[in-house]
Amino acid sequence: MIKQVFQKAKQIVKENSKGFILFFVLLIVLTFEFPYYIETPGGTIDISSRIEVENGYSAKGSFHLAYVSELKATIPTLLISKLKKDWDIIKKEEVVMENENTKDVYFRDHLQLEEANQNAIIVAFGKAGKEVQIKSTQLYITYIDPLADTNLKVGDEIIKVNGISISSKSELNPIIQTHEIGDTIFFTVIRNQHEIEVSAKVIAYEDKKMVGLMITEKHEIETEPQIKFHFKSSESGPSGGLMMTLAIYNQLVKEDITKGKKIVGTGTIDVDGTVGEIAGVKYKLKGAEKAKADLFFVPNGKNYEEAIQLKNDLDYEIEIVGVSTFDEALEYLNNYIE
Repeated sequence: MIKQVFQKAKQIVKENSKGFILFFVLLIVLTFEFPYYIETPGGTIDISSRIEVENGYSAKGSFHLAYVSELKATIPTLLISKLKKDWDIIKKEEVVMENENTKDVYFRDHLQLEEANQNAIIVAFGKAGKEVQIKSTQLYITYIDPLADTNLKVGDEIIKVNGISISSKSELNPIIQTHEIGDTIFFTVIRNQHEIEVSAKVIAYEDKKMVGLMITEKHEIETEPQIKFHFKSSESGPSGGLMMTLAIYNQLVKEDITKGKKIVGTGTIDVDGTVGEIAGVKYKLKGAEKAKADLFFVPNGKNYEEAIQLKNDLDYEIEIVGVSTFDEALEYLNNYIE
């Protein structure tokens, strides 16, 4: 029986060999990836589906994260990008730097999402007068500049610099500034579960002394009430920090600051409540407009200017609000007239 089935399959393949060859050739051609990415207008994510605050207050309106859609460059996507004005082709090295791989990018983006969520907790709970404790902080290397002269690697956990324990990324720069260009700074790191000694030389960049590292903090936090996150593995990056902070705060206080509105926005959040600039603001604004949002929060500066220019060019009706801190966003919503 098995022999007959095998012979039949062999006969089918033989009779349709040209068709099978053509199919596989087309499959290879259409799925071959070029060294580019394509960025397109994304959408919005209702934050209530991503956070869970124990006994949190409900809202009449909603807070949403804005995101950019990123596609790999294949023949079909490249052809579509030529037809769609808001599909932009970018070089692969603008996403994955020459001295890193996709694994490094994945590690950085997901750790930055975790850092953003933790910063959002710290800021929101502090502002709401709720209990939040940072039990410990770990410092990870998430990016190394191509100009850096170092044997550090992405994923290294820093525990000491020049023999001194550090617990915040802000502690590194003062150490760098005490050295001269070309000096060596020694790091004690954990790599592959082993403690090792590595180093980095102080270099000059735009008249500044640096070692060319990006450090991301990972906190162990205890809160009352408890909070849980439910992000998908495909979701990453720090740009939702501001909106996460607003959404968490709104579940911690009785007054509903959404005022029944659909509020979309973007911007990083630091532990002191500072809102930082992001990339892809034009795609995010287009996504917010498509989602019929009432308000769009964006970091002040270049992001705000770009958003306003796009609004004017495309005659959008959405209200754009530029902010530099969480307090500014909160004040705007508290004073918002429905």
